[in-house]
Amino acid sequence: MYLRGLLLSLALVSSIGMQNLFVFNNAINQPLKRAWPVTVMVWFADTALTLAAFFGMGAIISAHELFKLIIMFVGGLLVIWIGFGILRSAASFKLESANTPLPMKKSLVNAWVVTWANPQAIIDTSLMFGALRGTLTDSEVTPFITGVISATAIWFFGITLVLGLLKERLPQKFLMWVNIVSGGVVMLYGFYLLWQAVMMVL
Repeated sequence: MYLRGLLLSLALVSSIGMQNLFVFNNAINQPLKRAWPVTVMVWFADTALTLAAFFGMGAIISAHELFKLIIMFVGGLLVIWIGFGILRSAASFKLESANTPLPMKKSLVNAWVVTWANPQAIIDTSLMFGALRGTLTDSEVTPFITGVISATAIWFFGITLVLGLLKERLPQKFLMWVNIVSGGVVMLYGFYLLWQAVMMVL
């Protein structure tokens, strides 16, 4: 059951999304020793969301359409703002040790924002893990959820380590374009979430 949770979670977390883009940018834009605490915070935020989803948040979202609408609208605005910030940083991106890194406090806050201000992730995760919880016996719950949490740790820390070690060998323009593409994707995703919220009202 642990392996089942591990494999399922790896399949989910490896897709391109807000968290992966954030972890990717964190690894290439900050020294490795500063990137680690932020990655740890992303993992904590993701774990908190997973546990909340697994143990009941999905039922709340399913039962209240207004709650879902608010999550989509407010989250969409926040996602657009995050994407704009990534694009703005790409314009002046330089991979030099003399660069002033993003303040640690802001980085740690952003780590929670990309998880808990991502409405699609909240809704999808809540509904999926809420449904999965209903298929497991009490004895299967602990090994399954442990596997899920282990997978996200392996993935996020692995990305940070690999990119942190290799970024000095990557071309400057490549890293700049990574930021541009990431910021563009995040902003488009934010507009998509707002459109989804509008469609819920119409």
